[in-house]
Amino acid sequence: MIIEELHKFRIPEFVAELGRKRIEGYPVEGFVYGEGPHQPKLMLIGEAPGETEALGGIPFTGRAGKELMKSLASIGLTREDVYITSVVRSRPYRYGQRKERDGTLTERKYNRPPTKHEILAHAPVLDFEIANVQPELIVTLGNVGLQRLIGKQAKVTEMHGQCLEQPVRFLRELEDVEYEWTDQSFTIVPTFHPASIFYRPSHRPSLEADWLEIGRILQERTNG
Repeated sequence: MIIEELHKFRIPEFVAELGRKRIEGYPVEGFVYGEGPHQPKLMLIGEAPGETEALGGIPFTGRAGKELMKSLASIGLTREDVYITSVVRSRPYRYGQRKERDGTLTERKYNRPPTKHEILAHAPVLDFEIANVQPELIVTLGNVGLQRLIGKQAKVTEMHGQCLEQPVRFLRELEDVEYEWTDQSFTIVPTFHPASIFYRPSHRPSLEADWLEIGRILQERTNG
């Protein structure tokens, strides 16, 4: 057990507390830590926790998480092999109404994409992880993760499956509202968010092909 813990990475509590403080006042809930080993084969960067993750405190444990585990299994990896995190650590929500079977309307919270300001609030948390986890390869899941790293012009529909070698965006100072580029370059492969196939099943062949390419890149780097 002690040996296992030595190989795990978890952001320090002062970093988590900074993230919580910076996102105060926004319509979000919970705080989910990144999870995985130090110097992993892959760092997976998602969008934000959903309801299941916010309640349980573990990233990608809901319906999308099951799809992600299938993708990992397709290249011989498990959750324990990778570091899983997200751009925003607290679940962004909006209120909406749901019609029950008896016809009554009930108000409930629904997931929504994080805003620019929420992404900025949690930017130092992701910056810390990228600098300290030291992943061999970063895989962004969807547009939010991709654009957080390389800019708003990036589109996953145009760049999925490509292997990028470049710096990523970070905040030099906590008060900054504009990102700068790291001196270090990282290897990044964008792909679709696993939840995308629920509302756009046509993405599945591309998603599966992207993961095979990710596996090929890892194998090439291992043998090289």
